[in-house]
Amino acid sequence: MQANNKTVSIFNLTVVVAALGYFVDIYDLLLFGIIRIPSLREMGLTTDQITTDGESILSWQMTGLMLGGILWGIVGDKKGRSSVLFGSILLYSLGNIANGFVQTVEQYKWIRFVAGIGLAGELGAGITLVAEMLPKEKRGIGTSIVAGFGITGAVAAFFIKENFHWRTCYFIGGGLGLALLALRVSVLESGMFKTMKEKAVSRGNIFMLLNNRDRFVRYIQSILIGVPTWLVIGILIMFSKEFGKEFGITENIDPGKAIMFSYAGLAVGDVTIGLVSQWLKSRKKALYVFYALTALFMILYFTIQWNGSAFLMYALCTALGFASGFWAIFVTIGAEQFGTNLRATAATTIPNMVRGTVPLMLMLFQFLRSLPGVGYINGGIYTCAIVFILCTIAVITSKETFHKDLNFEEK
Repeated sequence: MQANNKTVSIFNLTVVVAALGYFVDIYDLLLFGIIRIPSLREMGLTTDQITTDGESILSWQMTGLMLGGILWGIVGDKKGRSSVLFGSILLYSLGNIANGFVQTVEQYKWIRFVAGIGLAGELGAGITLVAEMLPKEKRGIGTSIVAGFGITGAVAAFFIKENFHWRTCYFIGGGLGLALLALRVSVLESGMFKTMKEKAVSRGNIFMLLNNRDRFVRYIQSILIGVPTWLVIGILIMFSKEFGKEFGITENIDPGKAIMFSYAGLAVGDVTIGLVSQWLKSRKKALYVFYALTALFMILYFTIQWNGSAFLMYALCTALGFASGFWAIFVTIGAEQFGTNLRATAATTIPNMVRGTVPLMLMLFQFLRSLPGVGYINGGIYTCAIVFILCTIAVITSKETFHKDLNFEEK
């Protein structure tokens, strides 16, 4: 079977196309955060509205991602991994083109919601295909390459934003997605999926993740493991401008630049953790290293003497990005935890459930900072502490999957 063929290169066509697809996905996913301020300012919003409505639009996008993860996960196990890659990229490409025409905040919310549904399918289906195609000795490296290269889409989005109007940025993202569809034709379906399809097993039944205690625990653990990445991105990086003001930074903080620097760090981190995981022969040990780094840099974020320097903020955003760059390993663990008949459902819903926690974390952050005597900075500290402790427990109690054979089904 192809998945057991140790001669399969980690730079084969499936890995390359998955990496390019994730590049476009990340470009479109992070674009709103990068152009949030200029786009909402052009619509006539005040500084306070740019913050509150920006949080709301981001929440709508992330809710779309969560719902889309369920949709595309089921499609991936019932119809095939390649079907998801075609359908999702078409939807989010058209959604991003539509975003270039928005005139009101309400339109912005709904179209980002639709685009979010489309964006939900790319990573999970791509990682599932790569994990099932590569032998277990190589799949950690393969998925890290996909994520490491794909994440540079955020860097590209920033530089395009620097040279084009924000509406044009959306048109470019949509155009890149439509161009990528041509490459999808060359991607073959997973051999494991084809074999499993011939068996009399339930496929893509999301309730199977909920109706068995062991599977449910594995599922919740898999979700929580990835939450710190979006805790960093969705709060500390996305709203770095607001935090910068609270920290007394006198220089202007550009959230788009903060996102760009953090994702440059994430790209390096994703590749590095794949190599660390291979060296340690363990997913969990590699996660412990990067979790420790994330905790360290979050503490520095709230305690460092900023001295009014925007440079320090961008440097720390880069460090936070690198430390929280365990997205590839996290999604790989999610794929490795479940059988072939549920793998796409799990691998696609898990990262999008993580993204879907962003509105919940924002609500927690808003609630905590509104309490008497708490304020913006302490609200951020409490939010980070609560979320990070829960996620650390999930890593500690999860199972090691480094050497796991993926050719099995859930009964």
